This record gives sequence, structure tokens and C-alpha cells, in this order.
Amino acid sequence: CSETLTRRVQIELLVTIPRGPLIRVEGQSVSIRCNVSDYEGPLEQDFEWKLVQGSVSYDLVSTMDPQFTDTSFLDRVTSGDLSLTRLSDSSAELRIGTVRTTDGGTYVCSTPSTDVSVSGNYDADVELKVIKDSLQVAPVPSPALVPEGGPLELRCNVTRVMTENTYLSVTWSVGRGTSPSKDILTVGPDGDVEVGEFYTQRYSDGGLLLKLRGGGAFGLLLTEAFPSDRGEYSCTAREWVPEGGGVWQSILEKRSGPVQVQVTMTEPNFTVTLSDLVTPRFSGDPAELACRVTGAPLLQDGRLGVTWLHGTGSDPVRTARPVAALDERGELVVWDDYRPRVESGLISLSRVKSLTFRLRFLHMWESDQGAFLCAVSTWTRSRDGGWVRSQEVRSNNLTVHWEVKKPRLGVVAYRLREASSAGATFEMSCRVIAENLQEPSYSVHVQMEQSVRSKTRRIVSLGPDLVVQPEDGGDQERRDSAVLEKSGPAEFRFRLYGVQVSDRGFYSCAVTAWTRDASRNWTKAVSSESNKVQIAFVHTGPTFNISIHADTTSIYPGETTKMDCILAVSGSTPNAGDIFYEVQWYQNHFRVDGGAALLASMDRWGVVKKSPRNSSSDCSLERVSSQVFRLSIHNTQDTDAGEYRCRAAPWMRSSAGTWTRGQDLSSTTVFLTVRFALWDSMKMPLLYGAGAALIVGLFSLLVGFACAHCWCRKVALVPRRSRNHLMVQDME
Repeated sequence: CSETLTRRVQIELLVTIPRGPLIRVEGQSVSIRCNVSDYEGPLEQDFEWKLVQGSVSYDLVSTMDPQFTDTSFLDRVTSGDLSLTRLSDSSAELRIGTVRTTDGGTYVCSTPSTDVSVSGNYDADVELKVIKDSLQVAPVPSPALVPEGGPLELRCNVTRVMTENTYLSVTWSVGRGTSPSKDILTVGPDGDVEVGEFYTQRYSDGGLLLKLRGGGAFGLLLTEAFPSDRGEYSCTAREWVPEGGGVWQSILEKRSGPVQVQVTMTEPNFTVTLSDLVTPRFSGDPAELACRVTGAPLLQDGRLGVTWLHGTGSDPVRTARPVAALDERGELVVWDDYRPRVESGLISLSRVKSLTFRLRFLHMWESDQGAFLCAVSTWTRSRDGGWVRSQEVRSNNLTVHWEVKKPRLGVVAYRLREASSAGATFEMSCRVIAENLQEPSYSVHVQMEQSVRSKTRRIVSLGPDLVVQPEDGGDQERRDSAVLEKSGPAEFRFRLYGVQVSDRGFYSCAVTAWTRDASRNWTKAVSSESNKVQIAFVHTGPTFNISIHADTTSIYPGETTKMDCILAVSGSTPNAGDIFYEVQWYQNHFRVDGGAALLASMDRWGVVKKSPRNSSSDCSLERVSSQVFRLSIHNTQDTDAGEYRCRAAPWMRSSAGTWTRGQDLSSTTVFLTVRFALWDSMKMPLLYGAGAALIVGLFSLLVGFACAHCWCRKVALVPRRSRNHLMVQDME
């Protein structure tokens, strides 16, 4: 306790505000911050501001009492011109939006005491002096046109009425177009000179001078004007006062009117001509332009730079936009529109000779048509060691144009090798005939139709980058049997090994021509389809039949049903080891959308695959004999009702040992009905109902017995009056 008491005695509350006097200009905003520290009360402190003018004190604003404001300041508080803003729990700021000369006086900030013991200062004050706004800034008009290399002097007059100890600073700045203004030179309130970062070397070399002529006249002299010196010049005057131990505080700033300055360039003594070395005739052709300087410019220690421009429309000069440039140091400058093509090497710039520049397009596209021109500029050394553009001459316009013809594509397919029997090899070639296409690449799709106007399926495809891709129409086990390759500049060859009966049909090539765009991406140009080539050998092998048989078509839930897919062979019967079958079983459930669903399948090697099921029933597929495949449905449910059919495809081995796949066979359908078992569906509800009724009856008997027992006990406890006592009362 004694240690805590000692700490409390040492704590003294302290209210602080800026040291004064504060000098501000009429019409400006004023902010005075008040802080409180070393207090013991609540974390959030309250503040009150008062104004003392002589012997009169005015209540201004308070964070604790909304009715604190004096009536003479109530309108300014209501309008927000006078406000108190809390910055933190222990600091607040008094803000005057537009200060008046009548606002001068002593401002007192106080905080109500909430400490257990009163110790320290609970208020602080500062004097505010408000002076008249007498600062005037006016630029002296300078010549609108300054010859290149001549002197440029800018002057600015700053006047004011001295009433307090204030100081001035003047800043010269220049703006060009929509770019932000750049500071050139500033003379500070203490007389120090600060030079902008772009003019440091120029000031050190004596090319930039400050002229103080007295009487508020500030001058800026550029001893040698360059074309880059054109722009809008303005001067900004600021009024300062030293506060808080010598820290400069700006109290007024005045945004002068701009002075427009143009630097006239000397007439060039050279000409520039543009000619074409390579002329494109089609889209994708190369082009080459040459820019020649005639009449050598007097450069001495100077250099040349070139900018290439491209324009379209009826006025290409007005719409011209830069393509790329070589600056005075010979470095490449690229704009965003052409950056990808320049960086990838599709557009190149070079300086062939000292006075000849060359622009080369590896491929020209339709968007490159229009007028081209080149602008040659001369660069000379400035006093700060940098480079300054002194002259620029543009060449004549050169129009680059060619007739854009619609691309055309034709495809001819012809047979190279006939497939005369099953197991043979079929070979077909597709020749492409293209017109009005430059350096095209082709994608080819080989497609097949089993009959005229039947569904088309793709066998194999070849992309424009010569990547082969098997398509959905091909059999998974025979993907290596279909080969597509490029056999010539515009010719493609398709080869099908081990032709089977199911491969009979009409084959064709669908070809698409692709060209590179400006970004070197593939762009589709035109497509075409070839004539059809038929595989139509006569099948002399055995004939297959398929049928379906079910042991029953109506069963109850939970039972097992069996259905057989029976295959028969007629004609020339092969040996038992030379024929195998692929079998699939399908179900068509009328209550479920989506058509027939695959239940189970067996490939020719005897491997069985089953599809996932959403029912508690299960199915199995087995080979009962060499030509009978049985589907069994176990624990049948109502979802198993519907149509069932099987599909099969025979595989036969020829005398040469090659396997061929026969045509797909599809059986008729059999409908399976799942009966509704009345007793099975009702026995459980009946048993549950009887059990529930028995339980409720027994419970009712127990409740009745308990109630009756309790009632009888209450009756037995009531006392009975003696009959003798009643007889005595009657006699009386």
C-alpha cells in the first residue's frame, strides 16, 4: 500500500498545447491540438476550449457538455466552422475552418479533474494572432516565343504588408500537357536555394540562375533554351512563421497564373525519304522499309535517332501511332501495341549505315496495312552532360497495301491399298489444295460412316502442330491399328491395320487450314471435307444370331432371377478356340431418365466388369457355356423392374492367326416385373400396431389401478361419527 501511495503522489496530470504565439492569415484554417498525460481518471478524458480576449472569456466547445458553447459562437459551431475533434482518448483538436481577425486572443484548453487527488496543471493556453491576407503574386509576362539556344528569363513579383514577423519563399515550376508540374527552383524562407531533381546539373553548370532584383521581384534565368523547355511556367509564394523552437510553419500559399513559353527550333538542314525494299503481296508475307537521311546534318558532337510510325484511314498522319524507335544512344524503344512482336523477333529495327535506318516485318498481317513514315531527330549535348533533341524531320508517307483474297481449300481422298478381306490393311491418302493462304498448317480428322447419312464418328486426328490424337470413335484395344501421318507438304496418309467386319463403311478427311496471327497463335482460316472412300469387302465367314431367355419374368422382392444371352453360329463354323465373344447386359428402367444403363460386361478374355448400383440388389455375369452368358439379379428390388437386353460382338481368329471383330449383335428385350408382396408389406405394421395397442392397454390398467388404490385410501381415513352420540342428540 505504501509503494502504491508513493507512485500516486509522484503522478502529476499535464495538459499541453503548441507553444505560441501562433500567427495565422485571415481566411485560412487553423488547428490547435491539446494533449493530456499522467492522469489517473477514466481512460477517455474530456476537453473544454475557451477564448479569452482581454477581460472577456467565451466558452467555445466541449466534449462533455453539448450546452457549453457561448451564444455568440453557437452559429459557427452549428455550421461546423468551429469544431472539436477527438484524436484519441487523451488528445483532441480545435479546428477553425475560416479564421477571422476577430478570432485573435488566448485559447485555453482544460480537462475536468477526475483524479482522486488534484496534482499538476489542468489547463494550458496559447495566443493566436490573425493577420490580414496581403500577399500578392503576379508573373511578369515573358516572350511567348524563345529561339532555340537563346536566353529565357522569367520574373515574378511578390508583395505583402508587413504586420508580423513572417517570411517568404518562392518556387518556380513548369507543367507540360497533362503531366504533373515539376519544381525547378525554390528559395526558402531562410534564404536557402533548393533545386529540382531534373535541374540539378543544369544549375551546377550555370545554365539555371536565380535573379533577386529587390522589392519583391524574383527572377529565373535559363541561359540557353532547349526545345524541351517549352511548357507553362508559374511561381508559388508561401508565407512562413517559425514555431515550436524554430520549426517553419506555412501559413499562406498563393497556386500565380501560368505563362506559356514556346521554344522555336532552328530550321533543319536535311531531308528524310522513305522507300520499300520488300513489298508484301499476301497476308503473312515479309516487308522491309528503308529510311534515308539526305544532306548530312551539322551534328558535330550530336547523334541521330529514328521513330517509326504507322497510320490508317483517310488521314494517316493524324492517326499515326509509334511502332518502335532507336533513341540517341541506339537503344530500342518499344510501345505496347507492338511490344509482343518486337520482343519475339517478328519486327526488327536496325541502322544499316550512318544515315540509313531499316524496319523489317517477318510477317505482315491485314492490320499492318496503311501508311508508314519515319521521323529522324537530331540530339545534341547539353551543359549538364545529357542529350537534348534539337531537330526532327518526318519523311513522306509510304502506303503498304495488298489485295486481300478469300482463302479457299479443297481436299481429295483416294485409295492406296484395298482391304479385300477381314484382317487386311486399308490405306487412304488425302491431298490438300489451298489458295490464298500463306504458310498454312493443317489439322486433319479421319472420319467414318457405316452407311450413307448414318452417324459420323471420328477415328483419329492430326493437329496443326503434327500431334496425333485418337478420337472417341476408335476402339480402345485397336488404337494402335489406326495411323495418320503427314506424307508430303500438303498430303496426309491414313492406314488401318487388321480391318474387321465392323470397319466396313465410308471414310473421308475433314481438313482445317490454320495460320499464325500477330501474336504467333494459331488462327482458323478455312475448312473443307474430302470425298468418301469405301471399305466394302464381302464377308464369307460364319453368321451369328443372338437371343435372350429368362427363367421367369415376374418375381417377388428379395428373390433371384436369371436371364441367358444365347449366341448361335451358322454357316462355316470355326473351331472352338478360334471364336470368343464380348457381351454387355443393359437395363431400361422406365422410372429413371437417361435410357438404357449398362449393368455388366464381359470382354473376350472373360474379364467381368459391373457398373455401380444405387440399390441393395446385386447382379452377376457368368459364362455358362461357350455360347451362353447368364445374368443373375440377386435380392431383387422394385428398382430392378424394366426391360433387359444383351449385346454381343464375336471375335474370330483367321488361319493367319489375326483376330477380327465381327458386327455388333443386339437381342430382343425381356420385361421383368417385381410383384408387390401384400403380407410382407403389411405384417410388420400389423405387428407394430398390435404391440403398441397392448402396451397402451397395460399402461391404462396400471394407471386405473393406481388411481383406484389412492382413492380408496382417502375414503378410509375420513372419521365416522358414533351412532350412540346421534341417538342422544335425537332424544334431546
